[in-house]
Amino acid sequence: MTKNTALQAPQQTKYDVVIVGGAIMGASVAWFLTDNPDFDGRVLVVEKDPSYQFSCTGATNSCMRQQFSSEINVKCSQFAADFVKNLRDYMGNDDRVPELKIQNFGYMYLADTESFANVLRESHEVQVAAGAGTKLLTPDEIKAAYPFYNVDDIVLGSLNLIDEGYWDSITVFDWWRKSARERGVEYITNEVATMTKNSAGTHVESLTLKSGEVISCGKIVNCTGARAAETAKMAGITIPVEPRKRFTWIFDAEHKLDRPLPLTIDPSGVHVRQEGANNYQAGGHADYDPAVEYDDFELDPNLWQDHIWPVLAMRIPQFEAIKVTHEWAGHYAYNVFDHNMIIGHHDQVENFYFLNGDSGHGLQQSPAMGRGVAELLTYGEYRTLDLSVFDYNRIVRNEPFIEKAVI
Repeated sequence: MTKNTALQAPQQTKYDVVIVGGAIMGASVAWFLTDNPDFDGRVLVVEKDPSYQFSCTGATNSCMRQQFSSEINVKCSQFAADFVKNLRDYMGNDDRVPELKIQNFGYMYLADTESFANVLRESHEVQVAAGAGTKLLTPDEIKAAYPFYNVDDIVLGSLNLIDEGYWDSITVFDWWRKSARERGVEYITNEVATMTKNSAGTHVESLTLKSGEVISCGKIVNCTGARAAETAKMAGITIPVEPRKRFTWIFDAEHKLDRPLPLTIDPSGVHVRQEGANNYQAGGHADYDPAVEYDDFELDPNLWQDHIWPVLAMRIPQFEAIKVTHEWAGHYAYNVFDHNMIIGHHDQVENFYFLNGDSGHGLQQSPAMGRGVAELLTYGEYRTLDLSVFDYNRIVRNEPFIEKAVI
């Protein structure tokens, strides 16, 4: 809880759905519930930090791509692209809602080995079959399109300029919350302290808030980002989600590129993209990538100097002369099991639902995931995209659903 934040008591003592965590996943579920004509329940969203300063949402790079290795992840991003580009329509043609677009600078994956190139080729087949505009490029083709790259060590590139780039996720987030409140969803600044289950251990009967109030709930949805494991633990549940630190730098270049820079994923894992008209944004993490404490957002100056900058200067020689203007560290809600979302309900605690472990691609999946979980809460099944491959039960069965394209 942030300092000097007053705790708010809920207006009721019983809710049909309690969403723990009000960042973008919680906001999406809440809004899609209100947008479903077949749902008429009472919804409470409990958020400990209304500034969202330290949430995964607050530290996002707001990127969107369709270059995944699994069809369902491609389709989730395709729905997100449609949602963003038609936000006003989805919001009931409300004139207050701004019209948004995706900054389509694209994504460029670079492979420096045949094995990685084969992964790009296999993923390309999946993406094209799903309707994505991905193209494979030889080093010469990459150089012709983007002369500033050093491609001496590159075997293959994968590029998509259609509905790939970055988008105004905070505006979507703000409108989900505003619209949901106007439709009756109750948001409070508070924190769930404990959960009480029935004698059989199959149902969470009530939640006790940090301020002392006890509320009963029909269903509870865990949307607490990098802290998801702590929330699940209150119900006696273990999930393989942990906070992993990710770093972002905004920089200016003395010699700017002569054309927009796609979000470039170097084989080293360092990524860099255009940031507005005149700046650039880079991201990455150290080779040693352990779980961190929930309040650890400390910067690592050696990481930039010893790893990130040398990679940038090698891949794009014009980036030898650059100046960092802003930097921050945020957390991924990292699913160590298979790097994919965990959704659905627990196999034993039947009213405890998950929306956790996005592993860095959560914002672009939030429209599809929020809609899907809202359908699950309303109907007990998916009615649009079939998201059953992300179900919690795959963890019980020890059957990972692997996503290879994790940045």
